[in-house]
This record gives sequence, C-alpha cells and structure tokens, in this order.
Amino acid sequence: MALTEIDRNLLKRCLNHDPGAWRDFVDRFMGLVIHVINHTAEARSIRLSHDDVEDLCAEILLSIVANDYAVLRHFRGQSSLATYLTVVCRRICVREMVRRKMAAALGHTSAHFAATGAANGPTVEQRIADREQVQKMLELLDETEAKVVRLFHLDGRSYRDISSELGIAENTIGPTLSRARAKMRRATQSQR
Repeated sequence: MALTEIDRNLLKRCLNHDPGAWRDFVDRFMGLVIHVINHTAEARSIRLSHDDVEDLCAEILLSIVANDYAVLRHFRGQSSLATYLTVVCRRICVREMVRRKMAAALGHTSAHFAATGAANGPTVEQRIADREQVQKMLELLDETEAKVVRLFHLDGRSYRDISSELGIAENTIGPTLSRARAKMRRATQSQR
C-alpha cells in the first residue's frame, strides 16, 4: 500500500514542527501502537498490565520524537506510514520487553540498586561483571538448556519460536527452563 496524501501531509507537518501536528499524529496512530504492543506481547506469551501498555506506548512515542523525529525522517515512503510504524513499534516493543525480562531474570535490579544506594543504576563495570556472571551460570547448563535459556530470557522468544528454531517439542521448553533455573539457583546459593 502506498503512502496516502493524508499521511504525507501529517508527516510533513510533524517534521516542520507545525503546531498541533504531533497531537494529530498521536490521535491517528495511537490505536496502531497499542495494537502492536498487545499483539507482540501475545505472540511472546507475555501478559501486560494497563500500566505496562502505557509505559511501552510512552517508550515508542519517545523513540519516534527522539533526535528531532529521526525515525520519521528515515521513512522513505516505499510503504504506507502505518506499515512503517508497525515495524518500528514492534522493534521498540520487543527490545523493551527483552530488556525488562533480562532485568527481572537478573533478580529485581531496581530493588538491589535502591538497597545499595546506586540511584543511577549499574556502572559499566557492574554491567560487565553481571554479564560475566550470567555467562558463568550458563556454562553450568548443558548445551540445549543454555540455548533455551538464552532464547527465552535474553532474546525474549516465545516457546513456539524456540521450538521451531531448536527442533524440540514445545511442551519440553517449560520443564527445560525449570531445570536450568534450578541448576543456576543451586550454583548461586553454593557461592554464598
């Protein structure tokens, strides 16, 4: 589907910073953004609260306006604006879901930083140390378990995606993750 004249004018108004253009853009595409968020979460078997959806909407909209509408400036008009925004929204949504899942998998990082007084989050050194610790924990697992953990927790993939990529039955993924988590938990407890 080609770029419509309405979308072409809206895009031009946004890039020119015309008064009311951003409000019109949000009015026109907010339903699409919410649909993409819900569809992406459903495809990855992730349940989202109303607040999660609002946070993801805000993240997507902020990404669109960042760097003087860089996302919109990269649009080449070879598809409809809605198609382009669907791809952009999905990528941002997946990235954010993976980031959140990783933070949760590493153990309530915000509570840890609040308790230790690190208000601005981890330093670069801490991130490297955390990554090294995750790698060491994954080395405790057999090859299949490590792949499943990486795909599910680090890449945010669904059971169906993991099943088709690794060629294993979808109903074995949950038990594999449980065994892997138990091994990593035991390893962490023995280090204390």
